[in-house]
Amino acid sequence: MAREKVILAYSGGLDTSVAVKWINETYNMDVVTFTCDLGQGRELDAIKEKAIKTGAVDAIIEDARNLFVDNFVWPSLMAGTMYEGKYPLATALGRPLIAWRMVEAAKEHGATAVAHGCTGKGNDQVRFDVSVQTLAPHLKVIAPVREWKWTRTEELEYARKHGIEVDATKQSIYSVDQNLWGRSVEAGILENPWIAPPADAYKWTTDPLTAPDEPVEVVIEFDQGRPTHIDGEPMDAVPLIEKLNEIGGANGVGRIDHVENRLVGIKSREIYEAPAAVILHHAHKELEFLTLSRQAQRFNTYVSQTCADIIYDGLWFSAFHKSLMAYVSETQKFVSGHVRVQLYKGKITATGMKSEYSLYSEELATYEEGDKFPHETAIGFIKIHGLSQQTQARQQLLKEEPSMRPARIMPSAEDK
Repeated sequence: MAREKVILAYSGGLDTSVAVKWINETYNMDVVTFTCDLGQGRELDAIKEKAIKTGAVDAIIEDARNLFVDNFVWPSLMAGTMYEGKYPLATALGRPLIAWRMVEAAKEHGATAVAHGCTGKGNDQVRFDVSVQTLAPHLKVIAPVREWKWTRTEELEYARKHGIEVDATKQSIYSVDQNLWGRSVEAGILENPWIAPPADAYKWTTDPLTAPDEPVEVVIEFDQGRPTHIDGEPMDAVPLIEKLNEIGGANGVGRIDHVENRLVGIKSREIYEAPAAVILHHAHKELEFLTLSRQAQRFNTYVSQTCADIIYDGLWFSAFHKSLMAYVSETQKFVSGHVRVQLYKGKITATGMKSEYSLYSEELATYEEGDKFPHETAIGFIKIHGLSQQTQARQQLLKEEPSMRPARIMPSAEDK
């Protein structure tokens, strides 16, 4: 009788390599590994070979970079999602995509379960489990690392005992995850928030102190909220991000040191490198200042924070998120134009912007010749604007005893 199959999210690292053999033994299931290329920069052919050698009955490799950017990264950028104002959600954006593709792989291979290598106190376990249970409630979710609760030493010993080749050693101090949109680093010495991140924690970005002494300017063009050109050159999504990662990283842009609030209730110190994400979020926000109304900008502050929480918390496939993204898409209709940014020693500054849909009118804003602002209407506007406050003051506040008046609103002579 054929054994049941499980689709395992596979990176080729210590946890997932050991998981192949462990699932074979513990669940008596055949393992089909699934590796999604989101631009993590690893040799995929070698990963496939290693999976088969480790005991997988099949190894799926899928290039999902364009799918990732078009359907996850760009919508997130358009919504302005930066978790807690700092983290551009690189890893969090990749997990629902991987979960979705694993569900599809399970259908194709007749698998009855999916598996991942997440720990019991991280965010990724939630993102995988919730996404899979939403898209395919009939699939069982297996999380070996969450179940076995081994120390790193015990895990390495299991790998040695079963002849599993792994690159990890007990001296490895960082846990790293990366894709096109960013690189995250945690563990080791970084677990002490007082200690500055060592130089070896960074791989994508130059130390701002040693970055070039001359600033670099880049012009980014957007079409309905999506980046399309760099310095006038039309570019597909993946190479556009890669180029900005290169330019930004060389100038020390994109380093993030964040003590963040994890969904599971603990704080975690994370180091992120995301040059392209930081540059594009900054430029996109500046273009929105030019093209969105005051009301839309203010409301978008709430929408951005809410969408960031939804993505971080693993609720990408929720109906609420779908509804919010419909609103976001509507707001981006006129977010088209050019933004010029200056990159210099870790800092990014917008130095110019233009759009055919700009709500900025020079003839209304200028104090020079050509001023067309209707100055004569200002007095009437001011009277109507202040009417409710003046009425309340006359009927209520001015009738109070001096000692009862709020000092900060109506200071007395002593307060002065």
